Amino acid sequence: MKRWLAPLFLVVWTSAVFSQSEPIVPEANPGRPTVSTPATLTPIGYLQFETGAFGATDSPEFSTRISANEVVKLTVHRRLQLLLGFEPFAHTVGQQRATKFGDTFVGAQAVVIRTRDHRSTLSVSLLHQIRNSGAPDVDFGSPRNSAVLLFSTDVLGFHFDANALANELVDEPARRAQFGQTLSISHPVKRFIVSGEIWHFTQPFLHGHAIGNLWAIAYPIRKNLVVDTAFDRGLTSTSTQWEAFAGFTYLLPHRLW
Repeated sequence: MKRWLAPLFLVVWTSAVFSQSEPIVPEANPGRPTVSTPATLTPIGYLQFETGAFGATDSPEFSTRISANEVVKLTVHRRLQLLLGFEPFAHTVGQQRATKFGDTFVGAQAVVIRTRDHRSTLSVSLLHQIRNSGAPDVDFGSPRNSAVLLFSTDVLGFHFDANALANELVDEPARRAQFGQTLSISHPVKRFIVSGEIWHFTQPFLHGHAIGNLWAIAYPIRKNLVVDTAFDRGLTSTSTQWEAFAGFTYLLPHRLW
């Protein structure tokens, strides 16, 4: 019996050491593919990448648009998150055919109120466009500056994300205010997450309204890796009529500090 104690102790000790040395990876907090952005932040100190491809047809500024998009998020404090978003390329077909490096923006999101049970969060976000590619945009445009009020909550197994936006649109030399509202509702179906969304933006330069209905499915391969796909149907004559999305959200498993 005693001769088995030493090997048994070695096995238990080795398992304990390796289990302690394995990094505890938190869950990713996807902000895609819906128009709505969650009010909650990503885990502190971890880089999160939201990568995707996008295709659209029949819009006021183009007949076809295909692009790649990337959003990088880093939460530096329990109430503050920084972000960088850009399009590595944007290909459009319309009056002219063009392929360009797309728009780039930077921003920050700050938590204003969070309930003790963390079920409800109210945040504000500010975004600024640092590069305008000049490529034709989708129906609600590409704001020069944007202020967003974000609210997220969980009720009866459903997750709600609601945004209210005030944007500055620029068509030199004119500048116009734009207002938007979004509401996304998500619910788990086995291991999948199904989301439905309705959104609205004013179109000051077209004197119209862009309204759309988006449906998305996401699947968490791991806690820190979520793949997604979605489609959106425009509901007004000045809306982009069809949009399709596919991509993933990846949270780097190693904390920066």
